[in-house]
Amino acid sequence: MSIRVLLVDDENLVRAGLRLIIEAEPDIEVVAEAGNGAEAVHLTTTLDPDVILMDVQMPVMNGLEATRRITALGRSESSRVMILTTFELDEYVYEALRAGATGFLLKRTRADDLVAGIRVVASGEALLAPSVTRRLIGQFAAPPPSTGVDDGLLEALTQREREVFELVAQGFSNVEIAAHLVVSEGTVKTHVKHVFDKLDLHGRAQAVILAYDIGLVKPRTN
Repeated sequence: MSIRVLLVDDENLVRAGLRLIIEAEPDIEVVAEAGNGAEAVHLTTTLDPDVILMDVQMPVMNGLEATRRITALGRSESSRVMILTTFELDEYVYEALRAGATGFLLKRTRADDLVAGIRVVASGEALLAPSVTRRLIGQFAAPPPSTGVDDGLLEALTQREREVFELVAQGFSNVEIAAHLVVSEGTVKTHVKHVFDKLDLHGRAQAVILAYDIGLVKPRTN
């Protein structure tokens, strides 16, 4: 079954270039194009694409608001947003990750990396490495609102789930978490899913941001 992609950018030439790259792949297809965020939300509700390549700065509705509305649809198994941006540390990228985007790619990304990224996002994994997420947070995140951990928010988690959440927030991959806790990678994946479900998170990037917000982990100063 093909990966169904929605292209969202207000520049026709950008969309045309992306379409050429994507439709050269036998397992990926472009199901529609949108020139602004409002169109993107409408097309998402009607077509339910697997991956949405989302520009940030657009007329009518920007990519940030569109991402927030698409995430609110609650489609955890589809309609995953991947932000396309010109600048690696654009502050809008951080806000889009907070809103529920799965990750981001630079518009200058090579064609093969773009295609690989679409496949990664479609599989349900975060596109950006946790280290990149931490760098975004270090650049743009405000200090946590309190100096202590929000136990009320985390009380729904078991002790092991809380350990996994903290390791995810520190940038560990599932393989690294499994080695650290001496459990199987499959067990870690199950714990991660439970954490995301209980905390209403839509990906690892959002998990990292939440952990910083509530003071579970602290930004590095170096």
